[in-house]
Amino acid sequence: MAVFVRTVAAFLMLIVIARILGKQLLSNMTFHDFATGITLGAIAANLAFNPKLSFGPLLLSLVVFTAISFGISTLSIRSRKARKWITGSPTVLIEGGKILEENMKHVKYSLDSLIQALRERDIFDLGEVEYAVLENNGKVSVLKKPPFRTVTRMDMHMKRPSSSSFPVELIMDGQLIDNNLDNDGVSIRWLESELEKRDKRIADVFYAVISTNGKLILDFYKDNLKQPVDKEQ
Repeated sequence: MAVFVRTVAAFLMLIVIARILGKQLLSNMTFHDFATGITLGAIAANLAFNPKLSFGPLLLSLVVFTAISFGISTLSIRSRKARKWITGSPTVLIEGGKILEENMKHVKYSLDSLIQALRERDIFDLGEVEYAVLENNGKVSVLKKPPFRTVTRMDMHMKRPSSSSFPVELIMDGQLIDNNLDNDGVSIRWLESELEKRDKRIADVFYAVISTNGKLILDFYKDNLKQPVDKEQ
């Protein structure tokens, strides 16, 4: 019972701490975020599973470490110099199509890792790359050479498209999202009439969304695919 109570308390504390520290801790794992995550995990684990350690000091440790992490995050936001020292700065790995070996050695980044990062960006030929930069969160940003860049509407002298709106989710997991219907002025009768055109009911819909271009996109529980490409067993 003691382990059960401590585990629930540790879980709830981590949820609260994550809310306090913000989404930065989850989205971009910098040096500071990595150290924070590892330390908080270790303290929470001891809080949950180590009954030999009293609850009070561990709880105090969590609170103090959260306060320190929050203070460092606030400082890094307000001061560019502090942010550079805390999170580091981006490192150029490729410049003008040339690999900068010394920079790679300095950040201990292997050639295999660089090639893999480029493949993940659909680049299989180093000759396509103008610049490659290792960001603070460990991801590689790439600027292709002009002949290999994606053609834009401006390049083709095409008119700008009309402004698009944020997608509105109407049904998820077969359940109506009433708040979205009310906030965006979507009528249930309209939705039902659209489904009737397809000989469907709301109970048949797994996911429904009004896309950015205003079209209704529907996914049904029964997709009627004769030969699916992949089906988990």
